[in-house]
Amino acid sequence: MYEPIRTKSVHTTADDPGTYPHRSREEELDIQLAGHLAALLAVTDELGDREGGELIARQVARLRGAPPARHAGLTGASPEALHRRAHALAGRALVVAASRADTAAAILAAERMDAHTAALTGDPLVAAP
Repeated sequence: MYEPIRTKSVHTTADDPGTYPHRSREEELDIQLAGHLAALLAVTDELGDREGGELIARQVARLRGAPPARHAGLTGASPEALHRRAHALAGRALVVAASRADTAAAILAAERMDAHTAALTGDPLVAAP
């Protein structure tokens, strides 16, 4: 009734699984964490926080194996909007750092969240180490 399929399916991948790249879960989390931290670095640089930027840049360099590209691109957003964005990015970085058990990155992300919360609320005690 039906004719059998005589050609290879176009939906199959290569016969050799070594022909396309594979990453471990740890490698994927490293890439994701470095991306969140790099985005946080851009916002931190725009806010003019040199000390915070250097701390973040060190973590990005550790994860990527090379120092991050830094630029002076300004969005023109208000400081409040930048602090809110930085707080959200630090929160994302904290979640990924916790899932990969990266204590240094998790502590940094939590400290950055505290610093941006303090900037938004005007409470200097929130950012105290």
